[in-house]
Amino acid sequence: MLDPTVLLVCLAAGVTAVATGLGALPLLALRDVTPRALAHGNAIAAGLMLAATFSLIDEGFGFSGLRSLVGLVLGLGGIWLAKTLLSASGERGVAGLQGADGLKILLIMGVMTAHSAAEGVGVGVAYGSGRELGDFITIAIALHNVPEGLAIALIMVPRGASIGKAAGWAILSSMPQPMLAVPAFLFVLSFEPFLPVGLGLAAGAMLWMIFSELLPEATEGVTPATTGGIVTLSFAAMMGLTLVVGG
Repeated sequence: MLDPTVLLVCLAAGVTAVATGLGALPLLALRDVTPRALAHGNAIAAGLMLAATFSLIDEGFGFSGLRSLVGLVLGLGGIWLAKTLLSASGERGVAGLQGADGLKILLIMGVMTAHSAAEGVGVGVAYGSGRELGDFITIAIALHNVPEGLAIALIMVPRGASIGKAAGWAILSSMPQPMLAVPAFLFVLSFEPFLPVGLGLAAGAMLWMIFSELLPEATEGVTPATTGGIVTLSFAAMMGLTLVVGG
């Protein structure tokens, strides 16, 4: 097997970014956006993001538990501060949506972009350790990015964004992956100490988004018992994918 090159690392990280956009495709079957459908979408997105958070923390602890926890607290503080500042600055428009919907999409994009940045560094660090590990991590992240793109689409499409816009914004949220993978590959020893901090930061921001935004909205449209069931099933599906990829 040939040693990894800068071009290979860039292409591999690009594939993981494009895979995120595929997550919007299942919503082509969505006909009517009822309050119940919106609640189900929020619950599914929460379960998928909760599983992604678990994976981020687990991976971060493999490098450094302390730095992962520091990153988690920083992520919580960062997303809370962003929400406070954006709410105070007035109306925000994203993907043609205004007000509370636009703010929610802006926040989810920020969370997923932080997540993607950590994954991009992970791809570069993995290729720095060899082609075989890099290929494996690339495939694993690409597969995980599809349901993560679905999580973004489940928040955007029921609020009025088109499938194409949702796919485009999902891919945009993953652009830090090819942007950071190459520098991390070239300077793996410099980037590796920051990887658990980045993983924890993304996890902290995701946890806030799940419990502050998604779950409260989900329980407005369906019962807490139904929300809990949907979250658990989508969490299990995402973790099942992790098990298959990891196995």
